[in-house]
Amino acid sequence: MGFLGKALEMLQKYPLCDHCLGRQFALLGYNIENAERGRIIKSALTLKAHALVLSKNQEGVRILKVLATNGFFQNAAELLHKIKRRVSHKSLPKKCFLCENKFEEIEKVANKVAENLGAYEYRNFLVGIELPVKIEEREDEFKAEFDVKYGENMRGEFGRLYGKALVELTGKKIEYSKPDIVAIVNPMTRDVRLQINPLYVAGNYKKMVRGIPQSKWLCSSCRGKGCEKCNWTGKMYMESVEELIEKPFLEETGGIKVAFHASGREDIDARMLGKGRPFVIEIAQPKRRFIDLKKLETAVNTHAKGKILISDLRFVDKSVIQKLKKGEASQKKYRVIVEFENEVADEELRLLEEKLENTVIKQRTPLRVLHRRADLTREKYIYEVKVKKLSPKKVEMKIRCQGGLYVKELVTGDEGRTTPSVSEILKNRAKPIKLDVLNVNMKC
Repeated sequence: MGFLGKALEMLQKYPLCDHCLGRQFALLGYNIENAERGRIIKSALTLKAHALVLSKNQEGVRILKVLATNGFFQNAAELLHKIKRRVSHKSLPKKCFLCENKFEEIEKVANKVAENLGAYEYRNFLVGIELPVKIEEREDEFKAEFDVKYGENMRGEFGRLYGKALVELTGKKIEYSKPDIVAIVNPMTRDVRLQINPLYVAGNYKKMVRGIPQSKWLCSSCRGKGCEKCNWTGKMYMESVEELIEKPFLEETGGIKVAFHASGREDIDARMLGKGRPFVIEIAQPKRRFIDLKKLETAVNTHAKGKILISDLRFVDKSVIQKLKKGEASQKKYRVIVEFENEVADEELRLLEEKLENTVIKQRTPLRVLHRRADLTREKYIYEVKVKKLSPKKVEMKIRCQGGLYVKELVTGDEGRTTPSVSEILKNRAKPIKLDVLNVNMKC
């Protein structure tokens, strides 16, 4: 049986619109949409039927009636009228067996999608189609019944046609890999929802003052609900790097929330100097994407009032977050002011440089972070150490090392959990007074 015979067999049993008949033969022909393909098939069957009628073969009349009823084909209906054969209006089906005439509503629903999209700035979009399980199962059973070999699924056709309609309505282009917005349409219910993909902005931040954590620090007692311990704020610290940066970002983009990602973190009492620490702000559901990053940079720095300075803002994609996380072990440079229990001699400082430079430090998880990190022993490499005497009991150390080294514990020894340490090498109890991060050596 040829494809025309199979198409007739389908129409004899089920009412099918042009889209749904043509879709069963979607791989036949080139650059033809399914609706046009369906009309071509129905036209060919009409021609065949007319030829049978002219040769006095009643099979032709029967085929014309099938096309006029289950095929919704006006040309066949007009031909029947011309040869004075009637089709009972009671026998006319009201809707397509497969799509329930939903392809007729594409323009109407596409206008609804375009109206919803109008609330957002975006460069590109993608259409996703949701179909009820019963609709997909019905088409699967149909294809199995007629052994369809050249067909396309309904989801694919709806997606393509909605995409074309929206390109025309919005002037935006379709993006398959990383769209700004995904419009998810259920053609059967006409429901539309938008998946607004995040906006990612990278930059560097400096923390110019001590006493500010990198991220929001919820109260350990109430976990953000508010209690007497936290003075009903829900937080251990009123400000953080994350919070100082996020407010202007939300105001500028109209997003609902942000996620803050950084390459490592400095202690609350440490400053972050030099060129700053790389970070990425992930803004959820932004209404505005076409933002002036220089203006935003100024807004953040003004809002932070000298506590935080950000720079080098640029648009990035999600992959940069992974680079940030992988870059946590990249080289970093620290400056720490160390105070000793006893006076230190100049030769001891040279010994300190010799013993720590180009050395592997073994650190068991520090006691101060043991409550939130696994108790493991980690090895970190120190590339360079420079020591400068400030007073008989006080020195400045500049340390260039592998990221992840706990500098405070390098000084104290952490009750033997870090070895070698400054205290251990000089056999003189040492404690860090001030700590600054001078450089984070990575680009993203």
